[in-house]
Amino acid sequence: MDRYNRQMILPEIGEEGQEKIKKAKVLIVGVGGLGSPIALYLAGAGIGTIGLIDDDTVSITNLQRQVLYTEKEVGQPKVIKAKERIESLNSEIKVIVYTTRLTSENAESIISNYDIVVDGCDNFSTRYIINDTCVKLGKVYVYGAIRAFDGQVSVFNFNGGPDYRTLFPDEEEMKSMPAPEKGVIGFTPGIVGCTEAAEVIKIITGFGEVLAGKLWYIDVKTLQTGTILL
Repeated sequence: MDRYNRQMILPEIGEEGQEKIKKAKVLIVGVGGLGSPIALYLAGAGIGTIGLIDDDTVSITNLQRQVLYTEKEVGQPKVIKAKERIESLNSEIKVIVYTTRLTSENAESIISNYDIVVDGCDNFSTRYIINDTCVKLGKVYVYGAIRAFDGQVSVFNFNGGPDYRTLFPDEEEMKSMPAPEKGVIGFTPGIVGCTEAAEVIKIITGFGEVLAGKLWYIDVKTLQTGTILL
C-alpha cells in the first residue's frame, strides 16, 4: 500500500485500479530508447507481469537515450540487464525475458500470454507482425514511433477500433522505404515512451480517453502537438 500510495490516492486509480494493474500482463517489444521509459514507468506503477523481447546487446551509443543501462553493461544482452534494472526498482513484479527478435514464427506463442503489447521497436516489419498477431488474438497494441525530434503514439485494436493497417495500409510500400536517419535526441523517446506507458495504464484501469482511432504527434523543437483522427 505504501509503495503505490501516491497513485492509489488518485480517484482514477484507487484500490480497484491498483488491483487491475497488479493483474495486468504487458509485453514490451524492444527495450531501447522507447522501451526504457516504458519499462521503468510500468514497473514503477506495479504492472504484475512484464515481458521484454529484444535480441540486441548494449552499445556505448545507446547510453545517450536508453536509460535502462550503464557503461558497465556495454556488450551484454539488453533484456537481461533490463530485467535486473526493473527488478531492482520493483521486486514485487514478474519479469519475463525473450532474447530473440519477434518474428512471424514466434509472435503468436509469445503475444498470447499478454493482455497488451507495447511498441518499443524501430522498424515497419516488426510493427506489422505485432499488429496482425494482436488482431488475430484480440490483444491491444500500443504504438509509438520516433525520429529525431518528432514522435507519435496511437492505440490499435482497442474495443474493435482501427489497427495499424488503418494508418499504414500498404505494407510493401512501407517496408521499401529507405531507413530513417539514426539521429535522435535522448528526450524524444523519453516523451513518447512515457506517453505509451500512460496509455497502457489508462487501458488497464479505464480512466481517461484512450488514443484509439486517433494518432497523437509531437514536434519537440516547437512543442507543437495534436491528434489526427484515423
